[in-house]
This record gives sequence, C-alpha cells and structure tokens, in this order.
Amino acid sequence: MKKSEKEKGKAAVAIRNKKLKQYAMVAAAVLVVLAGILFYFFNPFFAKTGDTVAIYYTGTLDNGTIIDSNLNLTPFVFTIGQTEIIPYGLPDAVIGMQQNETKTVVLPPEKAFGVYQPSLVQTVNLSSLPPNTTFVAGQPYQVIRKSDNAVAHVKIINVTPTTVTWDGNPDLAGQNLTLKITLVQIVRK
Repeated sequence: MKKSEKEKGKAAVAIRNKKLKQYAMVAAAVLVVLAGILFYFFNPFFAKTGDTVAIYYTGTLDNGTIIDSNLNLTPFVFTIGQTEIIPYGLPDAVIGMQQNETKTVVLPPEKAFGVYQPSLVQTVNLSSLPPNTTFVAGQPYQVIRKSDNAVAHVKIINVTPTTVTWDGNPDLAGQNLTLKITLVQIVRK
C-alpha cells in the first residue's frame, strides 16, 4: 500500500521538526557551556586562578591548638596560582570564594605540612659528626651535607654515648590543618 502525498508530507514535517528540536537542544547546551565559561572568567564576585586576593586566616590543629593567625593584623595577600604558599592547599580553598565570605576547610597532611616520613628519622655515629658538638634531645640542629653544602633542619630525639638520632620531618608533618578563611578582597588583572 502506497502512502498518500499528504501522509508523506506529514512524515517529512515530523522529521524536520524532530531535527529542529535536536539542533535547538544542542544550541542551548552550547550556550549554557559558553555562559558558564564566561561567568567563570569574567565574574568579579568569585576568586579564581590569577586573581590577587587578601585574606584573614586562623590555622588550627585537630586538638584545637592555634598555630598561626593574622586576625587583627594585616591581611595576607597572594596571587592564586602564582606563588608557593604554605600550606599548599590554601589557594585551592580560596578559589570560588566571594568577597567577605568566610569558610572553614580541613587540609590533610599532604596539602598542609607534609606526610610524616619514617625514613627521615636517622641514627648516626657521633664519630662521623663534627667533634666537640653537644647534642641534646628535643633541640634543633642543622646538618650540612659535605658534598653540596645542602642544609637540613632536624630535631634531636635521642643521644647515646656513641650515636645521635634525629628526625628530619617538619614538626607538624602528618597533621591535618583546619583553616578558617575570610576573603576580604579580590583584585583582577
């Protein structure tokens, strides 16, 4: 049985309408993505990579000990993505914040002061160290490598008549860092 010309016309119109709807959906999706990109790059209200920001912060350990804060002082100013900041997770925490927004983030050790590395605890014979040096457990000490004069800062953890054991990990290695951050200014280039 052959389709009438009228039925063929209706079928062609239906196919054309379906294609037009598909094109409209693709165009709408492209516009949404483009609007998102433009919003990200040109939105003056949210911090992003490349912005210079000024923040107040308080850093605490899991036990509540405050280890650093600039409250009631000058804001800390840095450019997101262009400076090395300790802790390293700070720039990521600021991205997306609005001016005058306050938020709290918990940085794991690898984004804060580093993971504790047992390999940095070493026991050394006193005979291999400079003579007449006094080592006291709990005291800091600088180790200078003879091959390239590199300096390592260590903490003495044990002294015997023939050896000294030191820890080359930073004091706060292995600890989470909780940061309470208030973004006070965003400057675009």
